[in-house]
Amino acid sequence: MRNRIGAFLLNWKEFDSPEALAQAQADQVAEWLAGAIAEKDVASLAVSGGKTPARFFEVLSTRLLDWSKVTVTLVDERFVPPSSDRSNEKLTREHLLRNEAANAHFVPLYSEVDTPEAAAEKAEYRLVEVPFPLDVAILGMGTNGHTASFFPDAESLSGLLDPKSPQTIMAVHAASAEEPRLTLTLPRIVEARHLLLHIEGDGKRDVFEQAMAAGTPELPIRFVMDAANSEPFVYWAPNKG
Repeated sequence: MRNRIGAFLLNWKEFDSPEALAQAQADQVAEWLAGAIAEKDVASLAVSGGKTPARFFEVLSTRLLDWSKVTVTLVDERFVPPSSDRSNEKLTREHLLRNEAANAHFVPLYSEVDTPEAAAEKAEYRLVEVPFPLDVAILGMGTNGHTASFFPDAESLSGLLDPKSPQTIMAVHAASAEEPRLTLTLPRIVEARHLLLHIEGDGKRDVFEQAMAAGTPELPIRFVMDAANSEPFVYWAPNKG
């Protein structure tokens, strides 16, 4: 299914199960990364956390490509140490940076400092190790329409969604988030050569379709889709299995 969103088409990929989605998405992402390596000898991948991507990470970790030339970072991170079960860094290290992908270079966002603002400042410097623009950015979405850490009630939402923001990463405070966050800003995400949204379950599909059907972009996911510099892909499967 292809729908026009802004100036670009939305490429909808639907699967019968999360397992089938994980296999197909891993194949596609590996193909994109291999293409970037062939073209410029390096590749960059930003991934999201939460409960949805673990299965996909495990499959992607087995794909054969020169992972030593791939730099992996996070789209966003909770302001928690990597020992926490809520850490996206922990999820990525345990499920993606293993098998073939153990040779990838990982750039975390979290630092053990007093405030998320201080962590964002440190991450800003650390992210110079990532070859931007990203070759692949993989997003998730919450049932409130947030993606990355662009929460609808975020105190800094207008800054996060500023298409001309000079910052690569910002701290986020939102009542609907369980803790402060760190997130790549809108320009760094939407400039990716390949942008992919991974969602599962009927509830998230309904939220996404409602956001896309709205006359004006009210939910953060719609802002991101509208601003994408390339045709966004959406991989969806029912939440079962």
